[in-house]
Amino acid sequence: MEDWSKSIFETLDLLTDIVDEFFLGFSEIIEDLTEEWHTTVGAEIDKCWQDLFEPIAEIYFDLDDLVDESDPAFTYPLEPTLEKPIACQDCHHYHGQVYGGNLLVCAMHPYGWDTENCPDWESSLGEL
Repeated sequence: MEDWSKSIFETLDLLTDIVDEFFLGFSEIIEDLTEEWHTTVGAEIDKCWQDLFEPIAEIYFDLDDLVDESDPAFTYPLEPTLEKPIACQDCHHYHGQVYGGNLLVCAMHPYGWDTENCPDWESSLGEL
């Protein structure tokens, strides 16, 4: 009886050694395949991503350069004068910026008010 139980334990030990060797060999195969994947297919994928995003990055940085080189006279302030509508004189809402050659008088009346009394006029000097 003792030989029989000893034989079972030896067989189980041998089986565990075989399973360990199998998984060690299998993990080496997986590592080799992974390395090969990264050196061949992974490099191609990286190149594809680079080919895809490099032109986009160049366009982005070129646009950034264009913004930096933009005409400083694109917007410039204008003070209300007698040539401008009198209703805009000393108004808190007066914007008076020129955008692309177009004057924006204020948000409520982009082209100004035609008469002397604008209904939205507020003093820019505070309470009077």
